[in-house]
Amino acid sequence: MNPAKTPRALKARLEQRETKILGARACFSKNAVRRYLESKSDTEYRLAFSADADRILNSLAYTRYSDKTQVFSLINNDHLTHRVLHVQMVSRVARTIGRYLGLNTDLIEAAAMGHDIGHTPFGHDGEQFLSRLTESAGAGRFLHNLQSMQFLDVIERNGKGWNLTLQTLDAIVCHNGEAHARALTPAPPRKFADLDTIVSQIRAGTMEDVLPMTMEGCVVRIADTVSYIGRDFEDAVRLGIVTRDQLPDRCSECLGATQGTIVFNLVTDLINTSLDRDFIGFSPGVADAMKELKQFNYQFIYKNPLIKKHLTSVEDIFKCLFDRYMNDLAKENRASVIYFQFLNGMDDTYHEKQSHAEITRDFIAGMTDSYFIRQAPEHLRPAPIDWI
Repeated sequence: MNPAKTPRALKARLEQRETKILGARACFSKNAVRRYLESKSDTEYRLAFSADADRILNSLAYTRYSDKTQVFSLINNDHLTHRVLHVQMVSRVARTIGRYLGLNTDLIEAAAMGHDIGHTPFGHDGEQFLSRLTESAGAGRFLHNLQSMQFLDVIERNGKGWNLTLQTLDAIVCHNGEAHARALTPAPPRKFADLDTIVSQIRAGTMEDVLPMTMEGCVVRIADTVSYIGRDFEDAVRLGIVTRDQLPDRCSECLGATQGTIVFNLVTDLINTSLDRDFIGFSPGVADAMKELKQFNYQFIYKNPLIKKHLTSVEDIFKCLFDRYMNDLAKENRASVIYFQFLNGMDDTYHEKQSHAEITRDFIAGMTDSYFIRQAPEHLRPAPIDWI
């Protein structure tokens, strides 16, 4: 074979091209770090972050995105956003921003695709229900960003994980799209030991928010907010929960009153404000309008009792299943689904390192909405709502 055309040579050419087309603030693929060395793998000729994106795409957890709640659950309407669409939108928005700012769009894509993989069934409400149970059982707080790393780094491939790069996992752990900030500046570089410590501290409640260490991670974090803030409003309008003329004047005047105009104006302002700067952020006026829109969504959508009516039974199911699986593990009930549909074939190291509460957490967090309901006693199963 021509030495110039070997897999390694072709990869080196791609890495060299990155140094010419990406900006100085970008995270270059040649600087990617994996937890474990790989003698020969799918990264032999492909760039590291591109391989990460493919590994995430081929994960079982990614497949389950399609039946996970974004905001509105158990409503018979095929046009409402599910988690998989949100993730695709984050990827598109973030890559658009990254391309204009000269950043590594492979890293952006990988982080965007994996950022919500740890979400429970029934979205943020399910996250809160499961967190109360894990804390009571001594497994610490449950947060979906930490669980995303748990799935990708520990559980996938029967307990071997995907051996993703540090930069991808760091962006996933630090995405926190619920926090508001006008601008984000990357944290100093980290090692895997630093990231593991951060995860432990967040789960223990001794650390709250932490910024990504790459500009690409900062872009994904902001794109998360940009992607959901207008789409959730659009879904609420479709259901008649809110109307466009309810939007505060500053929001509609600065950002618009449809998902398309909101996303366009936010992305345009972000690019213009961040170009050739050492941060990712919005102009002051747009940042204030976005914060007000987020507050509007919380008041009139996310905390609206109309979409919370079924959640009492959902919380009861979380407790019922958590108690059931904890008891099955304690009694080594091999007929339980937690054994034959989750633990069967799992690597021994997973069994050795995870407590019963952590195993139960991992099994429930990975469930889709429909699978979760099927596991519940029939009298607890909520019926889908025909929304008018």
